[in-house]
Amino acid sequence: MVEGQVRTNRVTDRCVINAMEDLPREAFLDDALTVRAYLDEDITVAPGRIMMEPMVLGRLLQAARIENNDLSLVVAAATGYEAAVMARLASAVVALESSAELVAAAKDHLGAQGADTVSVLQGGLDKGHPGQGPYDVILINGAVGELPSALLDQLAEGGRLVYVKTEPTVGGGKAVLVSKENGVVSEMEIFEANIPSLPEFAAPATFTF
Repeated sequence: MVEGQVRTNRVTDRCVINAMEDLPREAFLDDALTVRAYLDEDITVAPGRIMMEPMVLGRLLQAARIENNDLSLVVAAATGYEAAVMARLASAVVALESSAELVAAAKDHLGAQGADTVSVLQGGLDKGHPGQGPYDVILINGAVGELPSALLDQLAEGGRLVYVKTEPTVGGGKAVLVSKENGVVSEMEIFEANIPSLPEFAAPATFTF
């Protein structure tokens, strides 16, 4: 997976590569899905939740420039895989999920992998988790139509937020790096990406006449 999908798609950060090489994706999937663990595609693990495509995840994490003293937040943690990868890079990770069943599954999977620097919490995704913020890095695990302002408010000075923005008019999406410097938030598109949308972050419907 890493050699064929990640390294060949401009992921050169050795820490990201090592984290993705060392962590078994199948350990975060139900038995029926393990045969798909290393395919170059997103895997739906529950309604509205995915295990992100390896190439997209690798490039987002590389763009986030995660350091070993960073506090990170994963929004829509699903079964915990993305949080586990980030735990190999950051000092501590908060994994936020709204589904009680997924919270329980993520705790089980992360515990089995010894990811004891990850805190799995249940709560509304659009609210983030300000109680443990601000965060140096935020990853949203699913495509976003409208970015909640609450997540931007929880970004630390010098912080980075990475996500995929849906672009329905062109039938795809763009990976985006959001940075906060001197209190100013800026956004930069970094590569094309197309992953399933998070229902909680869908853009509001618009009407034309």
